[in-house]
Amino acid sequence: MNLLKVFIFCLLKISILSFSLFSQETVPQISFTFDDPVTDSATTPTGPDEYDEILKTLERFGIKSALFVCGKRVNSPAGRELLKKWDKKGHLICNHSYSHSYFHSNKISLEDYEKDMLRCDSLIKDHSNYTRLFRYPYLKEGNTLEKRDGFREFLSGLGYKNGSVTIDASDWYIDQRINDTLKENPNADLAPFREFYLLHIFERAVFYEELAFKLTGRHIKHTLLLHYNKLNMLFLGDLLAMFIEKGWKLVDAKNAFEDPVFSEVTDVLPAGESLIWGLAKQSGKYENILRYPGEDSEYEEGKLNSYLSSFKSK
Repeated sequence: MNLLKVFIFCLLKISILSFSLFSQETVPQISFTFDDPVTDSATTPTGPDEYDEILKTLERFGIKSALFVCGKRVNSPAGRELLKKWDKKGHLICNHSYSHSYFHSNKISLEDYEKDMLRCDSLIKDHSNYTRLFRYPYLKEGNTLEKRDGFREFLSGLGYKNGSVTIDASDWYIDQRINDTLKENPNADLAPFREFYLLHIFERAVFYEELAFKLTGRHIKHTLLLHYNKLNMLFLGDLLAMFIEKGWKLVDAKNAFEDPVFSEVTDVLPAGESLIWGLAKQSGKYENILRYPGEDSEYEEGKLNSYLSSFKSK
């Protein structure tokens, strides 16, 4: 009888574990990461405290993010205070270089890039949630073998890993258009920007989710690239709520980066873009749907202009 009870208990444990794993893999999963926190009044025209709304939104939804810090934008008392706030709330504090240089430029050497990365590391390493993840500015990981492999070896030697993006969407361009609009008319209706933002981010998320599923045969834990800007201060809550409504599961960034997909290292040149883009490019099977660069304002401008025009005609 005791053996029977043990056997039944083991079956129940296996069933529970199997259900847990199955339930996790039957829906898309997404985390939210932020690049380029900034306190410069020129880029935060209504004051940096306004951007605390991003932190409040993350807390309201009960998720932890990863903040990828560009050193030059926070190398000030106000910038250090900003990092303390995010650190105190339990978000990962990660490296996004000091100068935000374009690695593919012939003017930027491997040695220069390494020194720049270390300069940012010195600014963030004393935080409790300091995490050795590096996100390449512009998602450009090297246009030559020397740069690509040299910097990868450099990161590995420091115990760093690539803070890869799986979903890229150039949210910065929508933010740029919002700021331009508000400069012309501080009372402008931002509703069409909100609607376009939600539609655009979800469309790109679905594209990369479907591509990731084809590549891996499962629902990976995604990292969405967003920016620390007015757009997300205004509409991040709407974005998170939309993903929940669409049946996606929100996960912490730390949890997402533990997904096995982030152990993949692509063998493409030029290197970079979304990790999923790189894996698809490497496979050679998806040339008909891949574009270069993977995401940029050139793909959004026409769509946004059309959307704004149609909104005005309603």
